[in-house]
Amino acid sequence: MSGSLQARGVVKSYGAGRFRKRVVDACSFTVEADRFTVMIGPSGAGKSTLVRLLAGFEKPSSGEILIDGKPVRGAGPDRLVVFQETALFPWMTTLDNTLYGPKARGVAKSEADHRARALLERVGLGAFRDKYPTQLSGGMQRRAELARALINDPAVIILDEPFRGLDAMTRKLMLEYYGSLYERARRTSLFVTTDIDEAIFLADRLLIMSNLPTRVSAVIDVDLPRPRRLADIVGDDRANDIKAQALAILHQEALKSFASGSRAAADFIDAYARRSREGAAA
Repeated sequence: MSGSLQARGVVKSYGAGRFRKRVVDACSFTVEADRFTVMIGPSGAGKSTLVRLLAGFEKPSSGEILIDGKPVRGAGPDRLVVFQETALFPWMTTLDNTLYGPKARGVAKSEADHRARALLERVGLGAFRDKYPTQLSGGMQRRAELARALINDPAVIILDEPFRGLDAMTRKLMLEYYGSLYERARRTSLFVTTDIDEAIFLADRLLIMSNLPTRVSAVIDVDLPRPRRLADIVGDDRANDIKAQALAILHQEALKSFASGSRAAADFIDAYARRSREGAAA
């Protein structure tokens, strides 16, 4: 499988009658095969709902999800998700957690064990294969999660803010680490975040999502050379141009989100816009 993932006119609503709430609205986009796509948008705008739809954990109210042109009918090993919260089994060692998927699929024990040990070495956890999740640091747990996903050889790996909650230094290291993993394997990746710097660092393509109900507000190609280092991105003129473009769109979506909360907020935004126009005229 090439791993092209597509949403066509996807709508997702919850509830019924006057309590019905639309979270995703007429959303269409493509996660291109063998490329790194990053989805970024306001908090609470429905990005995690989209992840569940793409993974097949939930069905759209209307529209469709396709993988390599075929409709997604449910969850499958061709799409694996790494969530914000750890999903490691606390009663299993790092090795046993990594082996869980292959064992469930009936892969021969010797083959699965060889692959798991090699993968743990690759993610720097070879010496920790007999440790339990509580004996691992936050960054190590994230690497164990990646190993547990990658051993299943998915066509698409979806990461929903996987490094949220880590301290700043560990988060930076994990971003550079996953970036290097991607550059070696070029596996189709969809990464969800609210952080513009990590989005630009990782992405080949940015999907900028709207305020709730979410849809794609803009698509920006990130034409920065690989391999990348965070330190290089910070001072790069092209990276800063992309960041300014993305932030302008995100700012407008954030204002919409703020305005939807109250009339007072809307009045504040109107005044803000008026002052901005007056300042520009001056």
